[in-house]
This record gives sequence, structure tokens and C-alpha cells, in this order.
Amino acid sequence: MTSAILSAINILTKPLGDGPAKDVQSSHQDALVAALQANRALLLQQLHSDSSFKEVLRLREEVLAEEDWFSSATEDTTWGFVQECLLLFLTLARHLSVELELFNQTPPPSAAKQRTPEMAPPLPPDVFSVSQQKTLGAALQFVVSLGLCPYLAPGVGVPLGCRSAFGAMVEKLVCGGGAVLRRRRLLITTSVLLKLAELSSLATLVFTRHLGDVMAALCQLGYQPQRAEEGSTEEKIQELTAEERRTCKEALKSLLGKVYQPIVIKELLILQGGPKQAAAVGVSGGSSSRTALGSAPAWLRRLCGQLLSERLTQPNGVQAVVRAILGGGTGGESDWKKCECVARILVTCPQQSASADSYYRQVCPQILDLLHFKDKLTAQQFQRVATRAALSMVQEKPSFAQQHLLAPLLAPLHRCNTASGDGPTQVAVEEWELTRCVEDVYKIWVVGNSPSASLLKALEEVLPVIFTLFCFTKQNVSHLRAPCQEILLWYLSHSETSAAMSALKQLSGLQGEKKSEVAADFHFTPGCDGGVRLCSRESCSDEDDALYEKLSGEQWRVECLMQLLAELKDSDLPGDFFLLLLQELTSWTAAEDEEQKDEEDLDVSAMTLVEVEQQLLGRAERRGQRLALLQVLAMMVESLQHTVLLRKNTQVVDFLVSLLQRACVGLDHTTGPGLGNPVESETLSMGIGLVATLLSGPQLSAEDYSSMSRLLPPLETLSQKHSDAVIQELASNLRSVIATHGAYRPENLTTAAAAQPHRNPETTAKNNNVSLKKKQKIRTAAKPSEAAPHSSPTDSNSHSNNKIRHPASSEASTARETPEGGGRTSATSEPRPPAKSFSECLLEACDPDVPTRAFALRVLTQMVQHRNPEAVQAQEKVLMLFLENVEHEDTFVYLSAIQGLAALADSYPERILERLLKDFQLGPSLPTSNTERSLETRLKVGEVLMRASRAMGELASHLGRPLVGVFLQGTRDPDQSVRASSLSNLGELCQRLDYSLGTLAQELSSCLTALIKTEKEAEVRRAAVHVITLLLRGLSDKTTQVLRDVLLDLYRALKWVVCSDPDDVAVLHAQLALEELDDVMRRFIFPEQKLEKKIVVLP
Repeated sequence: MTSAILSAINILTKPLGDGPAKDVQSSHQDALVAALQANRALLLQQLHSDSSFKEVLRLREEVLAEEDWFSSATEDTTWGFVQECLLLFLTLARHLSVELELFNQTPPPSAAKQRTPEMAPPLPPDVFSVSQQKTLGAALQFVVSLGLCPYLAPGVGVPLGCRSAFGAMVEKLVCGGGAVLRRRRLLITTSVLLKLAELSSLATLVFTRHLGDVMAALCQLGYQPQRAEEGSTEEKIQELTAEERRTCKEALKSLLGKVYQPIVIKELLILQGGPKQAAAVGVSGGSSSRTALGSAPAWLRRLCGQLLSERLTQPNGVQAVVRAILGGGTGGESDWKKCECVARILVTCPQQSASADSYYRQVCPQILDLLHFKDKLTAQQFQRVATRAALSMVQEKPSFAQQHLLAPLLAPLHRCNTASGDGPTQVAVEEWELTRCVEDVYKIWVVGNSPSASLLKALEEVLPVIFTLFCFTKQNVSHLRAPCQEILLWYLSHSETSAAMSALKQLSGLQGEKKSEVAADFHFTPGCDGGVRLCSRESCSDEDDALYEKLSGEQWRVECLMQLLAELKDSDLPGDFFLLLLQELTSWTAAEDEEQKDEEDLDVSAMTLVEVEQQLLGRAERRGQRLALLQVLAMMVESLQHTVLLRKNTQVVDFLVSLLQRACVGLDHTTGPGLGNPVESETLSMGIGLVATLLSGPQLSAEDYSSMSRLLPPLETLSQKHSDAVIQELASNLRSVIATHGAYRPENLTTAAAAQPHRNPETTAKNNNVSLKKKQKIRTAAKPSEAAPHSSPTDSNSHSNNKIRHPASSEASTARETPEGGGRTSATSEPRPPAKSFSECLLEACDPDVPTRAFALRVLTQMVQHRNPEAVQAQEKVLMLFLENVEHEDTFVYLSAIQGLAALADSYPERILERLLKDFQLGPSLPTSNTERSLETRLKVGEVLMRASRAMGELASHLGRPLVGVFLQGTRDPDQSVRASSLSNLGELCQRLDYSLGTLAQELSSCLTALIKTEKEAEVRRAAVHVITLLLRGLSDKTTQVLRDVLLDLYRALKWVVCSDPDDVAVLHAQLALEELDDVMRRFIFPEQKLEKKIVVLP
């Protein structure tokens, strides 16, 4: 039956060439009309004559009896054709409805018995084949083109002429008729199509291609204003009734609610039409409906606007709008423009909305939901829209944005401050809430990157919580660390300088208000998915533990803040913050004197207990703030490079102003800063030397002198009030140079700065007397010509020694300090050649002052490396000096001595290595050596030998034989540290011996195997296994040749460690060695195939 109905429909839609109409027509329109007439006549003939269409004819008559709109006497060929199509559609729909009802009620029993799990379910009767769908699609296209679109009012929907050439011909073909008749025919066609859509299979065919046309027809039938028109009585009877218009409105509402919303929104946008100017613009070859959109009537534009607003404010409406406009985007430039357009649409409150507050209350949560999609491409597009919409809303509607957008977005962070323990659970903020909140803030603030006052203010309120969260993630593994850091850096980079300074003081704990902490009795804990959650804290009963936890937490916060400032490499903010803290330190130094005077004048007896308590608490709080300030300053100096702290000359000048002002504060004391506080004296000398260095620059501009003019008041104070005459004179000279912009420049400006004392003279004299004898001994060994310019030993406790020690304390700290000892480099990246003579360096290498001695040792090391003639002649003295300093207890000194011995061994290996090997075997041989620290000295000499082994290179095969013997003997030493050191040195040396190791392979293998299996100390076993690893790594592809006799023994020893050794570290070393051996054997068994040809030239 279904196939018969579809055959009848096929007769109607059959092309002209296959029909009986064979006359040649004069035009395409005549040919189409003739085809429609011929196909309709053929259908009626077949229905009445062919027995296979008997049931179709019966059902058609039943439908015809129920429908009163059919007119058999119409003279309009096209409308008559459309009527026949509609009748056959209704016939098909009735038949399928009956078949579906029977199918659902009584499934075939035989099929149910024979059904197996592998069988497909039976097909319902409304499933069409591809050819059948093609037939129905052609018929629907005829119905819409001939019976629906021609009767739409101008401006409603997309005209047929803009769709195709066939559509333009159809527009001319359809008879005009009166307005009433056109509306009636439009209602008939639309009603039939809606009846067809009640069946899901037919609804798919109707709405996938003709949804926009059906929506346009329903809009016109239900909402087009009707004008009072004069006409016949029959026309008035055919006018649409109020009931019919109400039915069309309900049908439109129902249709919009059922169909996929992005498609509905897209069709409504098309119905709304283009701008009014588009009506006057002609479009040629219009295959694109968007480019051909004309101006829609005012009533239709208002209706579409209202419907679009309803779609937007319903649940998931924003998402539907975004999908409708951005559907299928690829992320190109056009998509960016579309995102901007969608954002503008979302931010603008529609006129049809009841109130702006209700609109934003419904839309803003949906905008935030756009940030949470997981699909990569969709998430990228939605994030663009949400970010632009949020930023535009913050700029244009700040009050609504704060209430409905920013407040819900930042709510989890605000709850971290206001959490209370009254809830039923221990978790105040869940992990997913914090993760989503931080990610949303990162997307809008950092990725959006459109700073405004509202955004900065909103972020400032939760910045302490984000910083606390960042500090917690730095102690754990969490994916929130990077976004938190980027958010903090974004705020510090884009906020005003004053706001950034205030935030830094708050985060560092220098402000009285402690907003930085989360709610009391709560703390962050790791989440299950790599995030963080806020939980209640268990109370700590021990006060000492609580105090330690508090202090360590504050220390860690300051360290994390320094790490943030270190990331601001191209910003002046770290330097400005450093200078601000220095200014506060200066003001507190001045305030401290006033507080001491007030305390002396305070009469405690006249105060009440409450007043005394408040006085004591206030004093303790001020001292605590000063300690916190000193802690932050110390951390900044220790953690940040000078290139970050003082990037510009103006910041250097500000630093000097603060330094000199702080020096001027103590000038009123009776003792004076130069005598009472050596640290302040050193600091003042360094500051004056730095000012002199700045003024001795090559070319200073007027701006430089203008910035230095702030140094004039403190320099004048120093020149008048300081107790040291030299400092007074130098301050006066510097002040004159700055005031005259360099016109007056004394000749001894730089030398006077270099000759300034850097330590308390009394302390200097006391320290010099300790090593006076040793200095005299070295001075007598030096050349008289070299020692002549210096003062005699009897006068060494005064001004001359200050001159000698100055390069280590002044030049090294300002211009020549190298980073090897942990110091910070200055303007020059590499140390310059030493300016002092060789004898001066020898004297300073015996100085009791640690920095002076260490610097002199490093200068001597450079002389040895550069083959200084004096150092070459006195290499024995230099060796003795280095060996003495190796025994020094200070790390800075003995590491410098180790470096010097390594340089000596590299330059004169045969003589130096012999002496070092003797000391490593038997202990230090110097008369002044401390026998109680012999073991420590041997280990230091072992470090020298290891560095020398690394520096040998190709000479290892020639120079390494004595070292191998000593190291093998050292593996039998009673002390485990010496055994481990010997093995470590042996590994470094053996991996450089190559083929010369072959004669020692058996001895080496026996030693290592015995140590691995018999040694009790885990540290020594680890070192033995590590030797094998280094050996295999150094020999690489030569392993199978050099170690062919002992390779199996080494392999078995490694396997024994993996299977039997109780030490996990030794097992790990063995596994690494086995991996090296595995790589070697794989390359040996399966050599790399090289695609090359060998060309042999025959004689």
C-alpha cells in the first residue's frame, strides 16, 4: 500500500520527457504548466483505471470527504497540482498512522519466536528507502515552491527568485489572485505540512529542508496585521478567523520548542532579514541566502526579535545562540569577528525584555557556563565569546556585571575568607569549585587581557586568597600552580604602581591587616584530581608547634613572593618595591630614636594597668613589623639578582638616597656611625664608592645629573657632621661634582673612593695582630721592589692594611665579584684580570678576614691559569699556600683553594699530582697541619684529584696510571668516606682511559666485584656500582674490546646487586648500569645499517 501511494506521487513529479506531453513548448513556463497538467491528468486516469491503485483511490476519497478545502473546479493549474500532492500526502500519512498503530500493538508472534540476539529488530512501516525519500522530497519541493512560497508577503522569508533560476520562473508562473485567496491557500498548505510533521519520518523530510518556509508561513498567518479590504462576500467568508490565527500561533510556538534550538535561531535570524538598505541592493547570481536577505516588514522584525529574546533567556539559550552563529567554525579571522558580534548581542539587553536586571540574571550564568566545555574546538570558540562578553559587560554595565557575573565567578574564593565550621562537612570549598574558579579567572583576566578598574578591583579583593593558594601549590604537585602564578603576575603587571605596592606589602605581611590568610581554622589540602580544596584545620595543642607552623608559613610566603618578583624581569616593580621598603626602614630608624626618648620620659607609675598593657603591646607590634620588614629586605637581596632589583639608573640613585639618608640618621649619636657600628660604616663606604663610580662614568647626561641632585642634601649632611675627615672630604667633592654637573671634578675622586676604610679600625688592628708573623714571613720572601711600596710590618695594623684589604671588600663587592662563591655579579659579567701584584695577593691570602682571603685565592688561581710569570716562578709557594687553605674550616676559603690546586694540577700535572697523591694516601704533610682533621683534608684533596682527572682529557692515559694505583689502594682504607671517595675518583678517571684500561681490567674487575659482594657500608657499595656505570658510559662502543675478558663478571655482579642488595640506591645504580650495558650490546649485536656505497678504484 505504501509503495502504491508513493508510485502515485511519483507520477505527479515525473519529468516532462517521460510523460505523454510531447508537444514542443514555446517557453520553459509553458513546458512546466503542460507537464503539471499532463501529470495530473495521468494520475487521475491511473487511479480510476489501474487496479493496483484501487486502495489508494479509496483512501484518497476518504481524505477528500473530510477535507473541505479541495476545489476540483479550479482553473489554476499550479494550485490544482498542489491540491493533488497534498491529498496524496494526507493519504500516505493516514495509511502510515494505521500501520504504526498495528505495529505497536500486535508485534508478529512468529518473528518474536525466531528472534535471536544477533538479529536486527523489525523495521517499522514508516521507514522509507532512499528512492522513496527522493520521491517524497521532490513532491515536498513542488508543494513548497508552488503552494507556499508564492503566497508569502513581500519581505517574509527568502524569495524564490533568490534561491535558484527555477524559483524565479515559478514566481512568474503562479497566478497572483487576491490577498484573501493567497492567505487561504497558504493556510491550507501549511496545515497539511504540519499534519505530515506529526509522523516522525515525514517530519524529518519536511523540516530538514523547509523549516524556514514553514516558520515564515506560520509567522505571516498568525501575526501579520490584517487590513480591512473591500471584496465580495465569498472573499470575506474565506478570510482567516481569529481561531485560525490563534491555532497558527500555537503551532509556531510548539514548532519552535521542538526543533533543535541553534537551527531555530538561525532561521529566525534569516526571517528577521537584513538591514533596511539591503532592499535597494540587487544581488546577482544569488545562491547564498545570506547575501540576498532583504528588509523584512516591521511587524516581522519585532516578532523575530521577541522570539530570539525568548530563545536567549531560556535554559541553555546562550549556548544555542553561539552554536547557531559559530556552528562549524575553524578558528579563523572570520570566527573572531563572529565572536565579537555574538558577545555584543549577549551584552545588549533586548527591548522586549521585562527588565535589564532579569535579563542579566538569566544570561550571565549561561555566559559563565560557556567557559566549561571540554571539546577543544568548541571550548576555544565558546571561551572567546564568553571572555569578550564578560569584558564588554564589565566595561559597559559594571553594576550588573559585578552583581551577576563577577560575584558568582569569584564566590568560591570569597568563601575561602568567610568559611565557618558550622556546616555538616569538614570541606568548606570543594576541589572542583576552586579549580573551575581559578581557571575561569585565568581565562577572563589573563587570556582576555583587557584590564579595567572594575576587573582590577574585583581581582584585588581575592588576590590574597589566590596568593595563599599559590604558596600551597608550590609545596605540592598541582595543576593550579601555573594559572595562579599567571593571575598574580597579570595583576602586578597591569595595576597602578600604588595599588601594586599596596598588594605586595599585603602579600608580604607588612600591613597591619591580615587579609591574606584564609578563614580561621581552615587551610588548603590536596585534592583527589590534582587540585586543592579548603578544609577545616585540626587545632594544635602544642603552642610551640603552632608558633613554628606560623613562622615557617610566613617565611614560605615571603619566599614565594620573591619567586613571583623574579618573574617580573622587564618590570620596574621589584626595584620600586625594594626602594619603598628601604625608605620605610629609614623612617623607622628615625622613629626609633623618638620612641626611645618617649620611653625615657614615660611615667609608668601614673598609668593604669590597661594603659601599660596597651603601651607594651604597641611596642611589641612595632618591633614585629620591623622584623618582618628586615626579613623581606633580606630575602629580596638574597633571592633577586641586581638586574631585577635595580634595572635603571634612577633606581640606583634612589637606592643611594635611601642608603645615605639612613646613614645621616645616626650622625647625631655621640659615638658616630663609623665607630659605633662597623656594618653601617661599611655600608656608607660602599655607598660613597658607588656614587663615585657613577660620577666617573664615560658620559653623563643632564638627566643623570638631574636625578642625582637628590643626593645633594644627604651628602651635605655627611660633609658637615660625619666624624671621619676623609668621608667629609669625599662627600664634599661628590656634592660639588653633582652640583656643577661635572664642571668641577677633583683628580683624586676615584682614588679617594678606593682608599676608603671598609671596617672598624680597631677591629682591623686586632685581627691583623693575629697573623702578623705569617705575613712577615711571606713579605720577606717577596722581592724588595715589590714590597717597597707597602708599609713596614710594624705599621701594618693601621692605614696600610686597610689599603691592602680594600680590593677584596670594595672592588670585589661592587665590580669584580664572581658568582662562583654564591655572590652576585655586577655590571660586568666576567671578572677582569687582577690589578694587584703577585706579592699583594700572597699577603692577602693569609689575611684572617674570610672574604679577603677567598678573593685573593681566586685571583691567584687566575694567575696560575693565565701562566703569570711570577706565579710560575713561585709555584711551590703557591702550592703551599693552597694546601694550607684547604685545611681552612670556612667553605668559601677551602673551595677557592681546591679550585686553585686543580688549576695547578692542570698546568703542572707531573709535579703537583705527585704531592697531592701523597697527601691523599697518607694525610696532610704540612708542619702546621691539624692531625685531628686529617680525614677531612684527605677528602678535600680527593676532590682536587677528581677535578684534575676531569681536566686531563687525552692525557689521562699518560698521567692516570699513578692515580689508578692510589685510588685502588684507597678502596682498602679503614674509613668508609675515603673508600667511597677513592671509588668516585676511580670512576671519573676510568671513563677517560679508553684502551689503556685493558691491562688494568682484571684488577679493576676483581676489586669492584669484591667490594660489591663483601662491603658492609651501603655508601661504598653504591660507589662501586657507580664506577661500573661510568666505565660503561665512558667506553661506550669500545666496551666489548676493552672489557671483553671481565664483561661477564661485571654483568653477574650487577645482577647480584639487583637481586640481593638490600640498599635501594645501590639497586638503582645497578639498574642504570645494566641499561648502559644493554645499549652497548644492542649496538654491538645490531649495528646501525648505513646506506652507503664503497667505490673501489681498480689499478
